[in-house]
Amino acid sequence: MATRWWIWMAAASMGTAVAQDGSGYAIPAPVDVAYPGTLRLEVDATDIGRRIFRVREEIPVGPGPLTLLYPQWVPGGHAPRGPLDKLAGLVIRANGRPIAWKRDPVQVYAFHVDVPDGASTLSVEFDFLSPQDPAQGRVVMTPEMLNLQWNTVALYPAGHYSSRITVAPSVKLPQGWQFGTALERSEGVGNGTGADGRVAFKPVSFEVLVDSPMFAGLHYRRIDLGGSPAPVHLNVFADEAKNLDAKPEQIEAHKRLVQQAGKLFASQHYDRYEFLFGLTGRLGGIGLEHQRSSENTRTPGYFTEWDKNAFGRDLLAHEYTHSWNGKFRRPADLATPNFNVPMQGSLLWVYEGQTQYWGNVLAARSGLVTPEQARDNLALVASTYADDRPGFAWRNIQDTTNDPVIANRRPLPYRNYQMSEEYYRAGQLVWLAVDAKLRELTRDKRSLDDFARAFFGVDDGTWNVKPYVFEDVVAALNGVAPYEWAKFLRERVDADAPPLDGLTASGWKLVYTDKPSEFQKQAEAGRKSIGLSTSIGLTVGTNGAIADVLWDSPAFKAGIAPNGSLVAVNGREFTPERLKDGVAATKDGRPLELLVKSGDEYRTMRLDYAGGLRYPHLERIVGMPDRLGAILSPRK
Repeated sequence: MATRWWIWMAAASMGTAVAQDGSGYAIPAPVDVAYPGTLRLEVDATDIGRRIFRVREEIPVGPGPLTLLYPQWVPGGHAPRGPLDKLAGLVIRANGRPIAWKRDPVQVYAFHVDVPDGASTLSVEFDFLSPQDPAQGRVVMTPEMLNLQWNTVALYPAGHYSSRITVAPSVKLPQGWQFGTALERSEGVGNGTGADGRVAFKPVSFEVLVDSPMFAGLHYRRIDLGGSPAPVHLNVFADEAKNLDAKPEQIEAHKRLVQQAGKLFASQHYDRYEFLFGLTGRLGGIGLEHQRSSENTRTPGYFTEWDKNAFGRDLLAHEYTHSWNGKFRRPADLATPNFNVPMQGSLLWVYEGQTQYWGNVLAARSGLVTPEQARDNLALVASTYADDRPGFAWRNIQDTTNDPVIANRRPLPYRNYQMSEEYYRAGQLVWLAVDAKLRELTRDKRSLDDFARAFFGVDDGTWNVKPYVFEDVVAALNGVAPYEWAKFLRERVDADAPPLDGLTASGWKLVYTDKPSEFQKQAEAGRKSIGLSTSIGLTVGTNGAIADVLWDSPAFKAGIAPNGSLVAVNGREFTPERLKDGVAATKDGRPLELLVKSGDEYRTMRLDYAGGLRYPHLERIVGMPDRLGAILSPRK
């Protein structure tokens, strides 16, 4: 059923795209037929000074029309984010001579060629000019490390499923660098390179290749995290060698992550799993899932300043969960046959929302964070939807599943009112409500853990894609505890209000005090921001830059917009401490005046607010079972 639907979808989206120049080229729809021969892909990644990847491909062909595609729809991004604008210098040769190519004027990721008689191979060369500055896109190459994503450095033939195209990849790295990837090298052992820096890998399908990125770098440490029968490794790359210094107890927490995930899902859908982990302030930030690996970056002090950065330490747990939820079990409308058929994200509140839920839970169960830190994290999430998302007046969670295409993660003027990808954290609250309801229905004998084993733990040992639809999710929940699950879920993802009921059902409530939790302090320190959205409605950088203004908040009503900076607080030069002190003093009836610079204009604005500082915390509800405590407890 799903296969036939995607053939139709592919034909509708691609097969009718005919060039407007009269050439008559059409882009063939992908079909489940093997592409004849093996493509050879060679990437030279040694030009780190100029941040250029040089690409050479050898593509088996026969005479006649051929369309080559640059991957457009990037898995895990849920959007058409293929960086086509970075491709340059494209030259295609047959029989040693250049041949003409034409870009499709409608599907600009497609390149049409006529293969001449007698040619059996096309030689394709181009450069991938990776960003020099974050304004141009995510930086993927620095003097110390690089992140090679194969979808950015390859063209592939149209007309076939990406799973039916075989590629033999290789890469040349700077001398002395080591690498991490889920690919298996064709010769040699270990993660180092030969004398010439070249590493060749065994042929894989183009689908698996795109799902198997590489980190490489000068400062590298490989940590065995156990895993049985399939091993798991933490491949750590750092800007400086000193940042690789992980203490034994920190490594043990990461090992417990693997153990707790195994107990949760009771299966493995990989032959081995490689965390690719950059501790960097130079390589662009990322958290991207793959079935047998994940791309992750965190602050350089992840290990060496462990007590200062609990915020964000659920990243590895989140991306690891995706091996089961999102890569193995995948919504049918995201399981496209190649990387140029449009994706749809109708079930991203399952794909990302439940993964967000398990990320926080597994981080707590493994000891990457303490139970208190996990609760403080949840308090921040709950307060976001209790106080900081007025956009629910006109949108719901389901509608935000379109945001990867609508906004493509571009900055928004009023994110809290426009909303963006709320299926992550609001989805997390939906699944907390589901977990609490399952426990209530079964008198705490069954839980969302049972759903995870039944839904994601099937077909242990396989790592093909197993698509699902909404009805499959409902059926699996009914298998744990019969209930009106379709109605329960739809009432939350389609509602014009955030799903906060799961917190109460778990035995906790959201409260506010005038003191932030240590977890929130770390979050603000990491972001270099001051979070006052729950009081005056402002988020301000420690340098005074106004990052966000809550719609209809006291700051908004005073006329402040997120395009300026704070200059003074109550007539004195801005500092983070003075701003907090000024907000705190409103509780005693003192006025709050802010001098705001916008462009070349200075304005003094008086805020109508008297609530003082307000920071979110969770507090136990007396007389209710502590289901959240049970959820966060490690499994034996």
